[in-house]
Amino acid sequence: RFLLKLATVSNNTYHYTKYIKNGHGTAGACRQNRQESFEQAPMYVAVMTYLGYGIVTLFGYVRDFLRAVGLEKCHVAQERDEQKDFVPLYQDFENFYTRNLYMRVRDNWNRPICSLPGPVFDLMERVSDDYNWTFRLTGRTIHNVINVGSYNYLGFAENNADFLKTVADTTCQFGVGVCSTRQEMGNLSIHEELEKLVANFLGVESSMTFGMGFATNSMNIPALVGKGCLILSDELNHTSLILGARLSGATIRVFKHNNMHSLEKMLREAVCSGQTRTHRPWKKILIIVEGIYSMEGSVVRLPEIIALKKKYKAYLYLDEAHSIGAVGPSGRGVTELFDVDPTDVDVMMGTFTKSFGASGGYIAGKKELVDYLRSHSHSAVYASAMSPPVTEQIIRALKCLMGKDGSTEGERIRQLAENSRYFRARLKEMGFIIYGSDDSPVVPILLYMPGKVVAFAREMLDRRIGVVVVGFPATPITEARARFCLSAAHTRDMLNQVLHHLNEVGDRLCLKFSRRKYSSWPDLCEETDFELDMSKRSLSAVARADP
Repeated sequence: RFLLKLATVSNNTYHYTKYIKNGHGTAGACRQNRQESFEQAPMYVAVMTYLGYGIVTLFGYVRDFLRAVGLEKCHVAQERDEQKDFVPLYQDFENFYTRNLYMRVRDNWNRPICSLPGPVFDLMERVSDDYNWTFRLTGRTIHNVINVGSYNYLGFAENNADFLKTVADTTCQFGVGVCSTRQEMGNLSIHEELEKLVANFLGVESSMTFGMGFATNSMNIPALVGKGCLILSDELNHTSLILGARLSGATIRVFKHNNMHSLEKMLREAVCSGQTRTHRPWKKILIIVEGIYSMEGSVVRLPEIIALKKKYKAYLYLDEAHSIGAVGPSGRGVTELFDVDPTDVDVMMGTFTKSFGASGGYIAGKKELVDYLRSHSHSAVYASAMSPPVTEQIIRALKCLMGKDGSTEGERIRQLAENSRYFRARLKEMGFIIYGSDDSPVVPILLYMPGKVVAFAREMLDRRIGVVVVGFPATPITEARARFCLSAAHTRDMLNQVLHHLNEVGDRLCLKFSRRKYSSWPDLCEETDFELDMSKRSLSAVARADP
């Protein structure tokens, strides 16, 4: 039995290596999957996290009782007495989490910013006199807060007059708004210029742009699939993808995050069994994934997904909202990072709200796909065209990335990659548990317990560090975190200042849960060692499973 397992592992390793060598992705690119970190916290952390939520929930029920008997003032919206017999507009139990948990910590979100949201910004100080139900401004401004929460990956959220001259000229020529759809009176020459530039940048035949990134997903997926189609969606996909899938009317099945065994099992079952009741073949099978997952910082395993997509004759929808402009030697996203052919991705989607310092999104691919969406997408037919100054800002950013404006091509991308790797390496050395790939500018630090999440955000703001904290229901209940988004505009001094305060706060709040030991020396192994290393790991796994 051991020899049979050994032969199976050797055969799988051979086919995977052959797949890499056939040009579907470089060994160095696939090696980066091994550099993704998803360390599990000690058991006591999970126990204390559940205990913390249990205590807060218990006190929530006590406070609801006090409100019901009139001992505590109720600030929640509720029906008038004469409406009690009507169908209720406000569900008390459904709003329990908002009333008793979120309201206690609401001061950590929706903070008013009164400056350019660049690498540093200014905050308007506010206080609450009724436990965060309402806020009032004090008139004081908190200056020079280091911004490590915005998606300003390449630093294009800037107000340099020399850089923005073309944007100002476009505003003078075309105005601020179009007040019409592209199909009516809103199709400007700069819109067509932008679409040609996007297609050229991505290496595909055609592209089309939209004024809102969220609607790019939610309104275009229903135009691509419908009843009788199957959507295979990663369990950590963004809400816009989930909404678009639900609106389409297609059958939705969710596979485990970045798990190729789970995906292939569903593909095989879909091909063999067909539709649920009739067992007829699915009209389409669409795999939906993201390039970089914004809560995990993980990178999609694109070469393997493309191989499965080709094997089972499925379609691939790739959302590069966080990866376009942020990864790859020239910022062309995960297709460039893994050195795969962009034409192997059927639908390429991305947004301009992050790396490009603008707003909106795009769909790119074959000309037939784009022409079809121009007449069938609700976002294209009914939504107002993209604002002219926003369009010019995207054109300016693309020309900078492509070196067409006289700047050095890839300079900002290299700076972002350097900042990301440096920041992650230092956090690991300090003992924090972080998620994601070394190439990702999204760096989640796991905080776990609800009390620590609140204390962390407030403590960091006191030190003039602006962070984003995320908890349940946006994350699993035991995996609350602080999400850091790095930028090419961050200087090394800024990062060192953030790291210094993180080290102090981590010690003060006992946030360093990692049990791994990381060396400060760089990784010395060669990328060509990937195949040999994979074989050794597979043989070791067999030996442990069947001694």
